[in-house]
Amino acid sequence: IQANAPVGASALRTDVLYAGFWRRLLAYLIDGILLSGVYLSIYSAVQVLAPFSIVAGPLVRDGKVDTVDLTATAIALANIASVCGWIGWAYFVILESSPARGTLGKLTLGLYVGDAHGDPIGFTSALVRNALKTLSTLTLGAGWVMAAFTPRKQALHDVLAGTLVLRKRHYFVIGAMAPTEPGDHWDGTRWVASVPPLENS
Repeated sequence: IQANAPVGASALRTDVLYAGFWRRLLAYLIDGILLSGVYLSIYSAVQVLAPFSIVAGPLVRDGKVDTVDLTATAIALANIASVCGWIGWAYFVILESSPARGTLGKLTLGLYVGDAHGDPIGFTSALVRNALKTLSTLTLGAGWVMAAFTPRKQALHDVLAGTLVLRKRHYFVIGAMAPTEPGDHWDGTRWVASVPPLENS
């Protein structure tokens, strides 16, 4: 909502802005903590429900490594990691394509994911966006850091997927309020350029 309040009137103004690197990083850390708790719970449940599991079994007997148990343990851990990986993938893809438009970390900070026009993204777009995160990581993390320098605060996977991470800013204004500086903003239906106030001649 990018409308100015009439002179003498008061209104709650809402701007849609690009989410910066540090906000996105904090949101990702929140998500990481939540998912780590889920992963730890899964691993602990496996140990509680299957105390005889080879994962908890001794790998060394009589001073020798039991290669059978060692291999089986590696397979069991790989299976747990696979399950956790799918849970993490589903967490990001489903929540970002849902009406919430963001993960719990993003929602905590008032962030959400949109397409190039700020509209909600579908499941396929969320799937592509999160698959491309691998590419952002393989660039030694440079793909993630791009969010700090690109004009629309996009990481590499956002650029390639055509998505944006946005945030809403709410504030109270009294009287007319023109844009204070030029730049892109969302008027509720599309991205438009703000026009700076004219100077009195």
